[in-house]
Amino acid sequence: MFKAVMICALFGLALAAVHQPQPQHVEHHVVGHPDDVHAEVLSRKDDVRADGFDASLETSNHITRQDSGDEHGNIQGSYGWISPEGQHIEIKFVADENGYQPTGDAIPAVPEHVARTLAWNAAHSHEEVAHHLHH
Repeated sequence: MFKAVMICALFGLALAAVHQPQPQHVEHHVVGHPDDVHAEVLSRKDDVRADGFDASLETSNHITRQDSGDEHGNIQGSYGWISPEGQHIEIKFVADENGYQPTGDAIPAVPEHVARTLAWNAAHSHEEVAHHLHH
């Protein structure tokens, strides 16, 4: 009986392999330069210590990353790449108790009316804001 079950199982596996659907061709669109998929790491540094870390990366397609952090979880650094239009993009950032704070020419500016609203909210207590909204 055991041999019959094993033969049926092997026959089933063989049949399943023969009738397995063939994968459909999927066209992949690469953003950036076509050679990006073949980029190589030119340099990499990862230094992790009890009091923080330093890390950097540079690839052959001009992607860079440099950051450092301390034992409190504060991180600062930058990363960059070449846009599809050929422009060098660099973002600098700080990540700390105030959240992730990026800066760079590629980051859109906060509209003036939003900046005024944020400043007003920061200058007033939560109760004042709630009272102002209800009246």
